[in-house]
Amino acid sequence: MIISRYCKVFTDADNTDSVVLFSTKMASMITIPKSMVDDIGQDKLSEEERGTLTRLGLLVNSQDEERLEILGFLDDVNASYKVFSAHLVMNLDCNLNCGYCFEGSRKGKLYMTKETAGAFVEFVRSAVGPDIQEIKITLYGGEPLLSQAMIMAVSNDINSFTQERGIKYTAMLITNGTLLTPQAVKTLEPSGVKIASVTLDGPEDVHDSSRPFKNGKGSFRIIIKNLKEVRGMISIDIGGNYTKRNYRRFPALLDGLMDEGLTPERVSSVHFYPVIQEVKGIVNRDFNDGCNSIKEPWIFEAEIFLREEVLKRGYKTSRIIPATCLMELKNRFVVNYDGTLFKCAGLIGREDFKIGDLKTGIKDYSSTHNLNNWKNDECLNCEYLPLCFGGCRYMKFVREGNMEGVDCKKKYLDATLEKAVMQDIKYGLAGK
Repeated sequence: MIISRYCKVFTDADNTDSVVLFSTKMASMITIPKSMVDDIGQDKLSEEERGTLTRLGLLVNSQDEERLEILGFLDDVNASYKVFSAHLVMNLDCNLNCGYCFEGSRKGKLYMTKETAGAFVEFVRSAVGPDIQEIKITLYGGEPLLSQAMIMAVSNDINSFTQERGIKYTAMLITNGTLLTPQAVKTLEPSGVKIASVTLDGPEDVHDSSRPFKNGKGSFRIIIKNLKEVRGMISIDIGGNYTKRNYRRFPALLDGLMDEGLTPERVSSVHFYPVIQEVKGIVNRDFNDGCNSIKEPWIFEAEIFLREEVLKRGYKTSRIIPATCLMELKNRFVVNYDGTLFKCAGLIGREDFKIGDLKTGIKDYSSTHNLNNWKNDECLNCEYLPLCFGGCRYMKFVREGNMEGVDCKKKYLDATLEKAVMQDIKYGLAGK
């Protein structure tokens, strides 16, 4: 047997006589003596050692066999994924005026109608076959809580359907948090809404400068007040969007959350992401602080820095797992307020990337969305392929105006993966 093409070998920071093997294919890791690496090459492993390393995806029979396996990796993921998932855009209206908003000029007084909501429920019913075990709906906007009545109608119907079928139903809000009051949670919870993902872009002054109300007033204090009042009533995820100028201020947000009683046991997870720079004509105001490539060196430092700050305070955050552009995954859709269908929230309203609608169904989008762009020798020979699979097509589109080729993550992963793996080991996330 040989070491997997998708195995990374890192020096153990705590013991120079050991190394960490990490499988990008299975997100598995193990610490072994350095001498065992030589034993692998000389086929001197014990049966137990060989079995363990094979089970973790770190040893394979041959590169040809592994190549065939990785070529079918996403097909296997799609075949085994027993969840129907949709982002449902309830409206494109909002009570905030965020300068970097990727929807920007596409927003307005645009709301889902009862007819479209009913068509969505029927779409779910027809799309959910006997193999589906769970339905996940992410309620999105604009600001979805401007459409509470419609959320209740849709969620109640799907909740009833899943109970009839005996399958699980999960509904989540992605909300700016200004309307996430105890009354709103009490109203929506019986219909199946159990999770709220709320955006906080740093401590109060940073957040208020990037996420003000339309009248210019800050939104931070209202959001914090709401989060304190609904903690324990609904699962809370906190997300934030940072720029090169402000990411070092985000630890102050984490300390502030702790001071406000929004401690790790009260918050399900915390995730921070760089702002993507949308094209001119869409972003509000004169915003140009976003990134247009994950290969920008400041992002390497920012991501590891912020992940460390989150973990050392005891908050949960994303683990390193195989990942792909959502466009490659079946049974996952974005449904716009008007019933048009897309594969990415960043593409809503872009006619060239519409994949159908609720009434006529889904058309073939393999060419327009450049599916399987990673099926080339360069990508297949890259040890990072399972963490990338061609990268983010949306980011490539906003940067270059097309989705041709790949959005390679190699420089980013060269700079961050080892540090992130060591963070997982340090904070006990390995194997979880």
